[in-house]
Amino acid sequence: MSEKEIQRIKTGALYIRVSTHDQDDLSPDAQKRLLQEYAEKNYIHIPKEFIFVESVSGRNVKKRLEFQRMISMAKTPEHPFDIILVWKYSRFARNQEESIVYKSMLKKDNVDVISISEPVIDGPFGSLIERIIEWMDEYYSIRLSGEVIRGMKEKALKHGYQTTPPLGYKAVGNGKPFIIDEEEFKIVSFIFSQYDDYAQDCTAIARKCNDLGYRTKRGNLFEKRTIDYILHNPFYTGTVTWNGQSFEGSHEVRYTKEQFAGRIKLMDARKRPSNHRNPSVCRHWLSGLIKCSVCGATLAYSGSSGTPNFQCWKYAKGIHKTSSSITVKKMERLILEYFEEILNGKDFHYVQKKNPEKNINRSEILQSELSRLSAKEQRIKLAYENEVDTLEEYCVNKQRLQNQRTAIMQELSSLDCGSPVISKEDVLARIQSVYDVIRNPDVSYDIKGNFIRTVINEIVYDKNTGKAYFDVIIS
Repeated sequence: MSEKEIQRIKTGALYIRVSTHDQDDLSPDAQKRLLQEYAEKNYIHIPKEFIFVESVSGRNVKKRLEFQRMISMAKTPEHPFDIILVWKYSRFARNQEESIVYKSMLKKDNVDVISISEPVIDGPFGSLIERIIEWMDEYYSIRLSGEVIRGMKEKALKHGYQTTPPLGYKAVGNGKPFIIDEEEFKIVSFIFSQYDDYAQDCTAIARKCNDLGYRTKRGNLFEKRTIDYILHNPFYTGTVTWNGQSFEGSHEVRYTKEQFAGRIKLMDARKRPSNHRNPSVCRHWLSGLIKCSVCGATLAYSGSSGTPNFQCWKYAKGIHKTSSSITVKKMERLILEYFEEILNGKDFHYVQKKNPEKNINRSEILQSELSRLSAKEQRIKLAYENEVDTLEEYCVNKQRLQNQRTAIMQELSSLDCGSPVISKEDVLARIQSVYDVIRNPDVSYDIKGNFIRTVINEIVYDKNTGKAYFDVIIS
């Protein structure tokens, strides 16, 4: 190679992109071969680390990670390459606005973008031709997107299966009904059972799934929203939905529409106010309930020291000088003593909370809960009779279910269409149920937290007097 040819050599980069929607796309290997041939003929050196390949739509730069990495590299002070070679300008961008922006940025650093299949001349006329090509690429992309959506809509109207199969199912292709994936469906069954039979909330179910090593369809950890989506998905009872279109599918289902409707009613009924703390994410079942008498802020749980305690977070941040700390053991004792005094005849004041947005038949929901309790009681009995559970385990489970049944029956008895006001006797009965639950060491934090929140709205602790003041609100 002559000295003149050596001086002509430039360093370049290859940007190779394939879109799944383009029928006329060259494969990545074909694009790479053509680009390298062009580079060799035009004295452009292409190091391996400057070959950027990805398979993604060109409509949005945010989703093109390799593209972003290439641009960032081109803008560094080292200025590692002078030219970016693409098969077509549509590989660089299908959005004309973004194409102009990024090409202008590169021009400032003397980096050119060259399409090897769409050569343009230098000068203003060449720039005009390049803009026309970019506009045509964007127009084609918009048309293609519209055609794809229309095709999918037509397929939905003809009852074809085209969405990504939900957890527990797998696709067979050609719009045919999805079939059950037995291993994945075990996870779905576990999720439904945890919610329907054990009254676990979405956060607690997600945590249990992750602890068992279960993963989502995409192999990710479960989150609250993932569980919520699965519980709300009508596909598991036969209904297929896509972009506002729905139809009754012919895929195999193992849950009825009645079960689905009942679950949705329960989920609506169990919705908490936006400021209501979820007990399953709390470090203690009292977290979020105890307030500081000095500033009204929440007393946060701390188990880092030798003695677990609650302390005002504002005091911990230095916002006020007066400490409001109380040990966990003392606070639990104050609560039990308060309930014992009420149950032994001490007068107390309570407020009945009314929720005008609650448009669900509460009695129907409670009856459904009772039916589930009966099924649970039968299962724990069978588990004991078949020696799966010990006598001690059976007794604990039986007592837990009896406490839940008592609370439900008491609420049912207080439901009177002609007189919606909850009497003090009803409140006492509910407090008795809560008292039995929170003093039982075998009951989980989740259950204790949910139960005490049915009668206590907040607890204000005054460290100077050592007393706690309870806001009793019944809903």
